[in-house]
Amino acid sequence: MRDVLASFLHLLLSQIHKPLTYLEETSLMSDSRPTTVAGDGAHGPNDTDTHTLVGTVNGSPRRDNNTIGLKEKDNGKDDGKVVVEGTDEDAAIDGVDPVYAAKARVLNRAIQDIGMGKYQWQLFFVIGFGWAQDNLWPIVTSLILTPISNEFNPGRPPLLTLSQNIGLLAGAVFWGFGCDIFGRKWGFNLTLGVTSIFGMIAASSPNFAAIGVFAALWSFGVGGNLPVDSAIFLEFLPRSHQYLLTILSIFWAFAQLIATLVAWPLLGNLTCQQDEVCTRSKNMGWRYFVITMGGLALIMFFIRFVCFSIYESPKYYMGKGRDEDAVRIVHEVARRNGKTSELTIEDLRRCEGLGGEAAAQHTDATAAIKRKLEKLSLKHVRALYATKKLAWSTSLIIAVWAFIGLAFPLYNAFIPYTLALRGAEFGDSSTYITYRNSCIIAVLGVPGAVLGGFLVEVKHIGRKGTLSMATILTGVFIYGSTTAKSSNVLLAWNCLYSFFSNVMYAVLYAFTPEIFPTKDRGTGNALTATANRVFGIMAPIIAMFANLATAAPVYTSGALFLVAGGVTLLIPYESRGKAAL
Repeated sequence: MRDVLASFLHLLLSQIHKPLTYLEETSLMSDSRPTTVAGDGAHGPNDTDTHTLVGTVNGSPRRDNNTIGLKEKDNGKDDGKVVVEGTDEDAAIDGVDPVYAAKARVLNRAIQDIGMGKYQWQLFFVIGFGWAQDNLWPIVTSLILTPISNEFNPGRPPLLTLSQNIGLLAGAVFWGFGCDIFGRKWGFNLTLGVTSIFGMIAASSPNFAAIGVFAALWSFGVGGNLPVDSAIFLEFLPRSHQYLLTILSIFWAFAQLIATLVAWPLLGNLTCQQDEVCTRSKNMGWRYFVITMGGLALIMFFIRFVCFSIYESPKYYMGKGRDEDAVRIVHEVARRNGKTSELTIEDLRRCEGLGGEAAAQHTDATAAIKRKLEKLSLKHVRALYATKKLAWSTSLIIAVWAFIGLAFPLYNAFIPYTLALRGAEFGDSSTYITYRNSCIIAVLGVPGAVLGGFLVEVKHIGRKGTLSMATILTGVFIYGSTTAKSSNVLLAWNCLYSFFSNVMYAVLYAFTPEIFPTKDRGTGNALTATANRVFGIMAPIIAMFANLATAAPVYTSGALFLVAGGVTLLIPYESRGKAAL
């Protein structure tokens, strides 16, 4: 049985790996301007991006032709320098701080030379905790909305979802920038710690306002998971295995299933029925549920903090001017993987001579923030609108993320609430059936996430066709739910919605970074994420004024999905099987 599971996992990884390895090793923008670390020299418009990188092994320039994603070229000068074609990550940091950029490339090559080993695989699983928490707690909020509304009778129940979304946005900003100041290691552990503490405390909430505050506080921790975890994972991950970022979505899908499985007995049996007077003693199920989810986060925090020894990021140390510590961490990772590294402190110090004295590396907190903000600078934004075709593509993908960012929470966050209301209309208001149905809906989402990874490689469909089809079908099945005449029919429509919405997200996360130019990908991802979060905050506001007791939010959500699917077809790039730009 173990061999069968191992073979299946190997097949799954290899299939999802295929499109990513090609794209990661291909320049995504043929007309981008090349640069060098020192910023010298002029180049033609059709040249590829190159960066001057000086590395040494035993005192001589390093030339490792086996390094994936780094191809060396002769610069035509007998000066001992090696001109290396930049990778995607190299291009993203180019132009920020020439010394920092050069040292970052040396560290990238050192990690690539070490390869994928024991430390990275252990990190993969503990990073998965962050992915799971990112989806689990929004699901928690949606699942407890009905029993909380029954107990506290708030005038505007969607305010709970609004407070959650505000916390998520605040957490993403704080932890995303903060990890460059106080380190990835602290953020890596504290995000789960904050989530677990406030999640469990929330069970003592005496009123609706209190649970709203605690929802914002636990979401403040949840919001930092993806920014911090993805940063630290990428900085230890060889480029040959960056496809594992896609595989992490499995944790995201299973988190929803776990939450609904736990909610089924607790919320189904220990909360008030939809049509009865609700008191605290009759409605303890949601409090037990929140304590359980907080306890699960606490266990994950314990595994991260006690059972797993996380190393601080070498790039964080290097950015602080602590090159010796950066080299030490690289050698520690190599040791844990049973290998050795040839990286020396001289390799990093030699980069300090690039560009002369004016290129001295800045190591204070202000410089760290500046490097982060550089990815959002107007220079990179303007680059995304450099041509009509590129501007059209950028605008459309941002619009798709915005529409989905509003449509998804507008419907998904209120599914249990809607199920309970419609169940009452159908004469079936059992809370047990409500959460049983939520569990069934969650189960259907798992194969949808897996299917999306395969459909994107189907000829004549590709990423754009799959994304458009899945998004439109998501909207269609949402509209279909309004025609349900019984709870079972409504369940069937929602299962179809869950399946295709997970296909949609699986493709969206892969397609989006592929259609941005290499050197401006960080900015493009930031713009789409911002649009998604901001419009997500708008969802509960619309739900409040539209009245969840009516079908208005459902119609609005369905229409937005249909529009997003149509807009996807207008995107001028298809990244399947070729460089996107």
